Amino acid sequence: MSRFAIDLGSLRQGLTRFELEVEAQELDLPEDGWVGPIRGAFDVEKTGESVSVRGAVTATARLECVRCLAAFDRSVRGPLEVFAERAGGGRSRDEADLERDAYMRFHDGRQLDLAEEAREVLLLELPMVPHCREDCRGLCPKCGADRNAGPCGCPDE
Repeated sequence: MSRFAIDLGSLRQGLTRFELEVEAQELDLPEDGWVGPIRGAFDVEKTGESVSVRGAVTATARLECVRCLAAFDRSVRGPLEVFAERAGGGRSRDEADLERDAYMRFHDGRQLDLAEEAREVLLLELPMVPHCREDCRGLCPKCGADRNAGPCGCPDE
């Protein structure tokens, strides 16, 4: 069980605000790809044995520009929503089908671990083609010089 979890045993009925913080490796993310802690801010509503979690996960990713190969940091923020019922209320086959389809999660009444969902949210928010800045000029295809630093001296074709 990760530290990115909500303690359901002490959670009161109604709406509660939660903030969680972990390091990247606790979410199975590469330590060198993330700068600083990963934070989650959530509104958790408990109604009977049902729990709904709505909020966002924020972090700073260390990326490499596809044009100039420079490392840069980018803030990442993604929404996280989880609906969970207490396990054992229905048939186990139905519960497994609902969890597999990412429709609903089931909890044991003690903790609701959000690590897997947080990891997925962050990875989905990363750009597929990261650029250090929109006007990045990249590397010269002839000499490999960084064209953001100025002209490289290669003749134009």
